[in-house]
Amino acid sequence: MTLRVAIVGRPNVGKSTLFNRLIGKKLAIVDNNPGVTRDRRVGDADLWGLKFTLIDTAGYEETPNGHLQSAMQQQTQLALDESDIALMLVDARTGILPIDRAFAKVMHRQSRLTILLANKCEGAAAEAGLLEAFSLGLGDPIAFSAEHGLGLKPLYDKLRSAMAQISHSMHQLEDADETSQAYENYASDPTRAMADSSPQNPQNNPPPQQKPIQLAIVGRPNVGKSSLVNKLLGEERMLTGAEAGITRDAIALDFAWRGQQIRLVDTAGLRRQARIDGKIESLAAAESRRAIKYAQIVVLVLDADDMLEKQDLSIARHIVEEGRAMVLVVNKWDLVQNPKRSLRQLSDRLQTSLAQIKGVPVVTVSALTGYNLDKMMDAVGEIYQKWNRRIPTSRLNNWLAGVTAHHPPPLAAGRRIKLRYITQARNRPPGFALFASLPEKLPESYLRYLENTMRQDFDLWGIPLRLMIRKGHNPYAKNT
Repeated sequence: MTLRVAIVGRPNVGKSTLFNRLIGKKLAIVDNNPGVTRDRRVGDADLWGLKFTLIDTAGYEETPNGHLQSAMQQQTQLALDESDIALMLVDARTGILPIDRAFAKVMHRQSRLTILLANKCEGAAAEAGLLEAFSLGLGDPIAFSAEHGLGLKPLYDKLRSAMAQISHSMHQLEDADETSQAYENYASDPTRAMADSSPQNPQNNPPPQQKPIQLAIVGRPNVGKSSLVNKLLGEERMLTGAEAGITRDAIALDFAWRGQQIRLVDTAGLRRQARIDGKIESLAAAESRRAIKYAQIVVLVLDADDMLEKQDLSIARHIVEEGRAMVLVVNKWDLVQNPKRSLRQLSDRLQTSLAQIKGVPVVTVSALTGYNLDKMMDAVGEIYQKWNRRIPTSRLNNWLAGVTAHHPPPLAAGRRIKLRYITQARNRPPGFALFASLPEKLPESYLRYLENTMRQDFDLWGIPLRLMIRKGHNPYAKNT
């Protein structure tokens, strides 16, 4: 079992910088302004072979003011509840503040192993703060610098010692539980108990591991993305509220839906480039675009009161350009007064503005009530299968012969353009190489005919499709 380590402390002491350092990449947004991190972020850390799950948290504040701050503090407490070890950071340059002492008292009541890091110790100005940190009663502080990597060896030593202590205790508990369960099984049915423990019993063999579907949830600010994620997970995992722009980091979460593993990524709202305000929002938008790039399926969340406005269309086109499969999800459907008219308007807008992805799945949902979330996930599964589809070459060439016989390519300079051969060059998304005698003369209208016919005959509606025209001969034809 992988141990979980939570990074905690007041705002702006360097928690996200430490998270990025231990994860080995810049996943968390870092800025000098306090309160950048809001949701808790989880990642796999590897410190010189010492592997553990790391949790970044929002800054702890003793007297939260308002819904958002209260929710952020609750997320920090949840991170502590599910962790085995806590790394508490203080800022050695500014010294120990009253909020640090208040949080140290909270940690004393947590009854879990706590390692104290006096961060930003890269200069002489931090010496007084380092000495002051001893007064928190959390053991000897480590002189540390998350930005420069100072103090990693002492941190490694303390983590290794703490993990060994925890693992020893856990093994003792597991051994006791297994012994107790084995005795109960034997007392009730000795023959069956022996059979169940046999290594030949196929029930003891673990099932094969499935690769998770990479699923990103994107959209404009305040359309209900985080509420949708929380409803899927069955817990208040992401911060939500009436304020726009609460989510900043792209947060990856793992869960299972009907046996299929899902890697779910909640993202910050994407506004028009001209409306992006400041460095933090710019970094958050970059994280959202990165989540789209590395996703397999993207759920684009629309607001039922304002569907497919200009920014929605801009996001949708970006998803298609990246080659990701997309599901359009219309949230807040429980508030719609005239569902039939709203669906008709959405269909008309799709036909005129997103013709390049005809047949994209559209699901109406309510993140508040959970309405149609099962249909949304069914659509994700179906579009994922299409996005991964591979069509045999023989079937493709039989298809090509049929469509060209029904509608031959046009003439070019008095000569008929010949379509010699087609093969699937890639999938995810499906991409096809079509060899033609005069590829540069093949008009766009005929290419659209081929693409639409291919979508219809092979059920490739709703996903990006790449048709690459190349000059050449059939590579499988006999030389004459």
